[in-house]
Amino acid sequence: MTGSEDGTERGGQPAREDLAAMVVLLGRALVAAELPVLEAHGLAMWAYSVLLHLEDEPVRTQAALARSIGADKTRIIGVLDDLERRGLLARRPDPADRRARLLSLTPEGRRLRDTVRSAIRRREEHLLARLPAGDRRGFLNALRLLSAVPAEEIAEGPDVGAPDRADQGTS
Repeated sequence: MTGSEDGTERGGQPAREDLAAMVVLLGRALVAAELPVLEAHGLAMWAYSVLLHLEDEPVRTQAALARSIGADKTRIIGVLDDLERRGLLARRPDPADRRARLLSLTPEGRRLRDTVRSAIRRREEHLLARLPAGDRRGFLNALRLLSAVPAEEIAEGPDVGAPDRADQGTS
């Protein structure tokens, strides 16, 4: 009998790969599929992330945007400068706090975001087509839920080096 799908070991062999190992391989493949689309539109991955996260509502500060996409706030300034220079992004003073800048997409920025997102989604659909419809829905729901868990919460898991419950009864 082999191990279960929940990852329990059987005969010293894991029933599945670690989540990070599987996700990294999938992530690399997805990035490789996205890069030609981004390059065709003159976008780097960080720039596309900015376009996606601005959506249609202004973001109050560059720091808030950087936090939302997981970027260092100093690193993102060059990306924002480039997008603004290209007419894809507007920065204007916040009427409530003149020191802060409201960030928003221009109509051209929204058009580009939507065009690139559609091309990327077509590539993703090509991959997802390998799954039966029910599995696809389940996969996307699980991915949506798990990707929303804050990294700090995941890091607060069981103590490092703590024995597994299965190992506790073997001595």
